[in-house]
Amino acid sequence: MFQLSIDGPVARLRLSRPERQNAIPLAGWAELGDRVEEAVAQGAAVLILGGVPGGPFCAGADIADFDAFERDPGARTAFRLAIRSGLDRLGASIPSIAMVEGACYGAGVAVAMACDMRFAGTGATFAITPAKLGISYPQEDVHRLVSLVGTGQAARLLLGAVDGLGAEAERIGLIERFAGARLEAEVAAAAIAIAANDPASLATLKRGIARASEGIAHDEEQGRRFDDLLGSDALRTRLEAHRNRRR
Repeated sequence: MFQLSIDGPVARLRLSRPERQNAIPLAGWAELGDRVEEAVAQGAAVLILGGVPGGPFCAGADIADFDAFERDPGARTAFRLAIRSGLDRLGASIPSIAMVEGACYGAGVAVAMACDMRFAGTGATFAITPAKLGISYPQEDVHRLVSLVGTGQAARLLLGAVDGLGAEAERIGLIERFAGARLEAEVAAAAIAIAANDPASLATLKRGIARASEGIAHDEEQGRRFDDLLGSDALRTRLEAHRNRRR
């Protein structure tokens, strides 16, 4: 259900299951991780994740899988762990941008939150409504949500099952940019800007942001990486190019 295309350093991964509003089935979570890692293996520097242009982003996990949960406790755990693995593989990869058009619900919001940044278009709507079905939300995704919007707004979205959140998503911090009709142009510009930077620097900064989001202010590995980059060939090459431009 995921279509991968690569143009130079920019990879595009599209959810394409229109008959189910891009709802992700159980096997789809492993496919998500596989396609992301395929993009990395092919040399992509940045990943844009979205739906088919003009269509929904993701309606969440496919509730057709839920019938098995009542009779099979093992299936419940397997479902939770499959989601966790797919999102962890996405989050641990190259810099990523969620490009949201149309509906982004439930686990679809979790997919967007696993990306490094989120841009939305005119028709984008967000909702996290597990309470309406009588279920919960994976704790890792609750943590991401609270990190983005704070405890009060997280409570409002989850406990109140707020539906149809649009441009307000930017105001509360769920997304970085409500770009409206300029969605494609702004996402492309952001991706090109990221791809122009040094890959090792991006990886270190991405790791540092993740550690900071966990409340970690000091990390020996980050310090070591900082020191190594100061002696890197990339720094020498980029400094020389910068000096040549100034001349």
